Amino acid sequence: MKNQGVSDNIDWLTVLLYILLVGLGWITIYSASLPEVTTSLLDLNQIYGKQLFFIIISIPIIIVVLTLDAKFYEKYAFIFYLFSILLLAGLFIFGKTIKGQTNWYSFGGFGLQPSEFAKITTSLMVAKYLSDIQIDLKNFNHQLVTFGIILFPVALILMQPDAGSAMIFMILIIAIYREGLPSWYLWTGFIAIVLFVGALLTKWQFILAGVLVIMALHFFMKKRTRKNPVLYITLFAAIAAFTYSVDFVYENVLESHQKDRINVLFGKEVDNKAEGYNLNQSLIAIGSGGWTGKGYLEGTQTKGKFVPEQHTDYIFTTVGEEWGFLGAILIIVLFVTLLLRILFIAERQKSSFSRTYGYCVAAILFMHFFVNIAMLINLFPTIGVPLPFFSYGGSSLFAFTILLFIFIKLDANRINEW
Repeated sequence: MKNQGVSDNIDWLTVLLYILLVGLGWITIYSASLPEVTTSLLDLNQIYGKQLFFIIISIPIIIVVLTLDAKFYEKYAFIFYLFSILLLAGLFIFGKTIKGQTNWYSFGGFGLQPSEFAKITTSLMVAKYLSDIQIDLKNFNHQLVTFGIILFPVALILMQPDAGSAMIFMILIIAIYREGLPSWYLWTGFIAIVLFVGALLTKWQFILAGVLVIMALHFFMKKRTRKNPVLYITLFAAIAAFTYSVDFVYENVLESHQKDRINVLFGKEVDNKAEGYNLNQSLIAIGSGGWTGKGYLEGTQTKGKFVPEQHTDYIFTTVGEEWGFLGAILIIVLFVTLLLRILFIAERQKSSFSRTYGYCVAAILFMHFFVNIAMLINLFPTIGVPLPFFSYGGSSLFAFTILLFIFIKLDANRINEW
């Protein structure tokens, strides 16, 4: 079938949601970074000026992404993936170290964070691999290859070290699950998280006692006549080893700042003038907004610069303070609407490549959205994850824009996929 014009098939609702989030993000950055003496909106010496410049640059990027043939992204997925791996590896030679992390290339007054773009290329590579009709995720070897595609960039990012960015990649398991990954992987991950948190909050002996009771009840109440006690014993031994190791990992593997963030999350040994300062100021800013907020540009916590990095990872505190609970809910609704729209579009795709990539896009955006807001209200450790389309930064804005608009392009081309 002959290709139709891209503009005829673009999902304009998704584009509108993107424009709203980017626009609202910029006016929030403007408020969070406003100096005492205002200058031109495009003053590149100011944070809001740089972000507006990044937004303007995003327009030709979108045009290029939409102009390229949809098959281009599938055909060259491996090349893109390999290039991003080389960029990640190159950081150890040419990268700039900031706050103990070597995860940026510096070009004058601007920087480039390869891990942001690696999320795109990894998503494309996962979609490319799983779209092969010979791939069956019930096959263990195929599972290993799929996980390897994800874990390769994760390993390089962890070496920077940047645990926050590395963690985002793990959410891609949702897209893999949609394509047929056995559900026990998800259950195993969920149980591991519960055990890890439980072992941090109480003694490991209590955790194992609870697990032993649950497993014993399951064994004796199981209706099947054939029971395998060896399987239960092996499973309990694995759980015991994992639970016992949590304390060792916490004390000997985690860095001091990582332990501080966990202590802040669980309210242990917190000094609000030291490791608990960021979270405390965040809660004060959000809580002071009340139902309707203090008004745009009227946030006292924002004006006083009490919240560190408020224009980046803590940008949502400005929303809470100046726009209040209702304004915060509005932003959340916009994000949720975007995520649901992406999932809806993914399900209507005719190719497994487009569908899998769509689920990767939704998963990555969700993880950023959830973690960023959750860490500001003490539901998740502070790990430095930007809010998509909202937080300041050229790398994050460009990466999220490319990530989303590649999918918009794939969807626009679905009419040509038979």
